[in-house]
Amino acid sequence: MIPVWVAVNALMVLSMPSTLKGLYGTPAERADLVAQMAGNSSLRAMVGPVFGDSLGALTAWRAGVYAGALAAVVGLLVVVRHTRDEEESGRQEMVASGMVGRRASLTAALLAAAVANGMLALLVTAGLAGQGAAGAVAFGLGIAGVGMVFATMAAIVAQLTESARLARGLTAAVLGAAFVLRAAGDSATDDGSSPLTWASPLGWLTNLRAYAGERWWVLGLFAGAVLVQGAVAYALAGRRDLGMSFLPSRPGPAAGRLGGAGALAWRLQRGGVLGWSLGFLLAGLVYGGMAEGAAELVGDNEGAREIFQRMGGQSGLTDAFLAAMAGMLGLVAALYIVASVLRLHGEETSGRAEPVLAGAVGRLRWAAGHLTVAFGGSALLMLLAGAGLALGHGERTGEILGACLVQVPAVWVIGGVAVLLYGLAPGAATVAWGVAGAVLLIGWVGPALDVPRAVLDLSPFGHLPKLPGGAMEWPPVLVLTVLAAGLVGAGLAGLRRRDLST
Repeated sequence: MIPVWVAVNALMVLSMPSTLKGLYGTPAERADLVAQMAGNSSLRAMVGPVFGDSLGALTAWRAGVYAGALAAVVGLLVVVRHTRDEEESGRQEMVASGMVGRRASLTAALLAAAVANGMLALLVTAGLAGQGAAGAVAFGLGIAGVGMVFATMAAIVAQLTESARLARGLTAAVLGAAFVLRAAGDSATDDGSSPLTWASPLGWLTNLRAYAGERWWVLGLFAGAVLVQGAVAYALAGRRDLGMSFLPSRPGPAAGRLGGAGALAWRLQRGGVLGWSLGFLLAGLVYGGMAEGAAELVGDNEGAREIFQRMGGQSGLTDAFLAAMAGMLGLVAALYIVASVLRLHGEETSGRAEPVLAGAVGRLRWAAGHLTVAFGGSALLMLLAGAGLALGHGERTGEILGACLVQVPAVWVIGGVAVLLYGLAPGAATVAWGVAGAVLLIGWVGPALDVPRAVLDLSPFGHLPKLPGGAMEWPPVLVLTVLAAGLVGAGLAGLRRRDLST
C-alpha cells in the first residue's frame, strides 16, 4: 500500500507546476489570480490562502492541503494496521512470545510511517527543486510533518481502543475536524492568521509558507507534536496488557436484534457508513456553494476553462464545475467501497468469520450482507453528495442529483474489482487499494495534464456522461453496471470454492 499511495500523492504534487504554468503563464496572470483569491472566501476554505505568485508558491497553495490530508490518511492507516490490527488477529501475541520488546510493534509501525513520509518528502523535494530549493525542502518536510502528526496520533488512539476499526474511525474524525477548522479559519482571513487555522496541523502546513518567505520555525510545531504524541503512545503501550485497551468495549449483550448475517454486517459497518455519509453531505454543501465563485475565478482563463471542461463536459462553466465535483466525489466514494468490501477480508483473517459460518449461514449469505452495505452504502453516499450540491447551489436539484447518481456504476466497478480479488486471491485483496489509487490519480491529475484519451478510458469514470449540462447516455451506464455485476459474481464464485484463510 505504501508505494502506491506515496506515488499517487507525489505525482499529484509534481504535476502542479506544469499545469499552473499552462494556466497562468505570465506574472500578470498569476498576480491577478492571487488578487482574486484574496476576495474569494469559499475557494480559500477549499484550498487555503495563497501567499505568492511564483509557480512554486501556487503549487504549495493548490496541492498543499490535499497532499497533507492524504499523507495523514496513509500515516494513520499504516500505524493502526501494524498495531491494533495485529493484536486483534492474534499475530502480535505470537511475535511477542519471542525475544521481542512490548513496544517493538509500535516502534515498527512508526518507522514504517516515517519511511512512507520520508519517501514522500524526498520525492516532493527533488521534483520541486527546480522551483527553488528552500521552498521545495520546506514543502516536502511540511507534508511529511502532517503525515507523522497523524501517525503518532493514531498510535495513541490504538492504545485507547480495543478495535482497529474504531481506532481508524476516531483518528479519521480528528483529521476531518482539522480540515474543518482550517477551512473555517482560512475562510475568515486571507493570510492564515486565524486561531482556527493555527489549531489545525493542515493550517500549520499552510502557514509554513513554502516559496513565500518560509517560516522555518513552523516545522518545530510538527516536530513538537510528533515527539509529544509519540512519548504518550510509548507510555501507554507500556502500561496495558496485550489485546487490552484503556477504553474497554461495552459489555454485551448487544442492544437490538441481530436476526441474520445482513444485520450483523450492518452492525459492524454502520459507524463507517454514517461517518462517510456526513462527510459527503458536507462536501456537497461546500462544493455547491462554491460553483458560482469558481466560475468567477476562472473568468476568461481559457486554460482553466479547458481543464474544467475536460473534467465536467463542454457545457457552461458552472455546469462543468458541478459535473467535475460530482466526478471527484465519485472517485472518493470508490475508496469507501474498497474499504467496505475488504471488511470481508478482515473478518476472515481475524477468525471472526469462522464462528458465523459454523452455524446455519452459508458463505454467499455472509458475504451478501457486507456487500449490500458496501454497494448500497456507496449509492447512499452519492445521493447525499447530490443533495448537498443541490442545496449548496440552490437550484436544479433533479439535474444535480442525477449527475451524482450516474457515478454509481463506475464506483460499483471498483467495488467489483475488490470482490473479485478477495474471492479469487485473498492474499492479493489489498491490490484493490492500488486500483482505486490509480483511478483516483487518472481522474484527478489526468485532465489537468491533458493526458491521451486512451489513458482516461482506463478508468470507468471516463466513460460516464458529463452531467449536469451534457446529454444522458444510458449505454455506458448499463455496460458498467453489468460489468460490476459480473465481477461480483466471479468473486463470489471464487469465495464459494476456495478454503478460508487460516
